[in-house]
Amino acid sequence: MRVISGSARGTKLNTIETEKTRPTLDRVKENLFNIINSKLLDSTVLDLFAGSGALAIEALSRGAKKAYLCDQSVECIRIIKQNLEKTKLLSKAQIYTADYKMCIEKVKNEKFDVIFIDPPYKLDIGVKAINMIIEKQLLKEEGIIILETDEEERDVRELEQLNISIMDIRKYGRIRLIFIRPERG
Repeated sequence: MRVISGSARGTKLNTIETEKTRPTLDRVKENLFNIINSKLLDSTVLDLFAGSGALAIEALSRGAKKAYLCDQSVECIRIIKQNLEKTKLLSKAQIYTADYKMCIEKVKNEKFDVIFIDPPYKLDIGVKAINMIIEKQLLKEEGIIILETDEEERDVRELEQLNISIMDIRKYGRIRLIFIRPERG
């Protein structure tokens, strides 16, 4: 897995391959960042289930000013730090070793332009995290949440219970990217 574009372009990232982590495929990541690229310059991003940190690092490489990375795995945090050092982006990152609930509490005074939610699929916690993000009002006015899932029907059904708009759903094999914005008003 490599950084696709920006200041760290081409840098090979370390990954951790277990049943609990699953890196976003490069073609999915490339399409995702082509869609959100205009939102990245000087943005603040949150990578809530960071894994190797690849999504936040890609955002930083493309011009985000600050990234908050969270994972509850100590091994993932070690890999994230290695990858941030390797890409020379460590100074722009804030790292939390915590589960998503604790992390959301820790960042509740921040406002984000982009929030990545890519939890382990089997845990069914992505929509729960989105609900907390909306309750804590963590998104800026034009902010966006991107949920990566392999259970589109389940997640869309659960998302419809929240005060959100599903702006787009992109399909890549069994992977779905759901682009979400809270309803205003």
